[in-house]
Amino acid sequence: MQALAELHPVWQAFLATMFTWFMTSAGAVPVFFTKEVNPKVMDGLLGMAAGVMIAASFWSLLAPAITLSEDMGYPGWGPPLVGFLAGGAALWGIDKLLPHLHPGLAMSEAEGVSTSWRRSTLLVLAITMHNFPEGLAVGVAFGAAAAEIPGASVAGAVALALGIGLQNLPEGTAVAMPLRREGLSRFRCFMYGQLSGMVEPIAGVLGASVVIVMRPFLPYALAFAAGAMIYVVAEELIPEAQRRGDTDIPTIGVMVGFAIMMFLDVSLG
Repeated sequence: MQALAELHPVWQAFLATMFTWFMTSAGAVPVFFTKEVNPKVMDGLLGMAAGVMIAASFWSLLAPAITLSEDMGYPGWGPPLVGFLAGGAALWGIDKLLPHLHPGLAMSEAEGVSTSWRRSTLLVLAITMHNFPEGLAVGVAFGAAAAEIPGASVAGAVALALGIGLQNLPEGTAVAMPLRREGLSRFRCFMYGQLSGMVEPIAGVLGASVVIVMRPFLPYALAFAAGAMIYVVAEELIPEAQRRGDTDIPTIGVMVGFAIMMFLDVSLG
């Protein structure tokens, strides 16, 4: 931890998001051994991912944004509210424009503008859209720690990266497994699965760089990342986890994921 704390925040964000990308890749590894994962297990993991993101949105992003806003002389609710809604609106716009297909759906249910792209490409883009705000959140968290914002720390940013990495595991699986069932080779399925996490280091470096250069916008940036993550939870993760009709396992997953992320953030941060 000490060695990481001595690095420039952009390098901290890069290394942390490389870890989250690695976890997405690890989630695609089971495709080498099987074509199917128990649907109930996947529902529980997706619910856990939602819980992690909800907890991270508050403990790691909104809470520091509120504190920083008050320290800067703004109403505590002002910049966080604007940033949060802007983050959700940005993801909504991307969701409407970017062609993508959520795992488990038919090609006829693809979202975004009409396209002739392959199913594999659309699946990767769906998870990539999910991963961008996660990488952004990690980068902004390290930038906030570098700016010595009350409530923000390198340990807290590391906790966020650990939580994001944990919930990235089912994402690689969610891309790789459907493609394997359609007959693609194991290696190609793995490559598509891990590819969806490649955007996280890019988003992490971008987030850390922006908040270092533009410190007055930091509370907006923190809340923006939170709003983008909550949009993903509400639009993708929870509906996907409950698609098969069983709400109990996903709900338990949400509770467990929230508890894990809360523990990581409070104990390490």
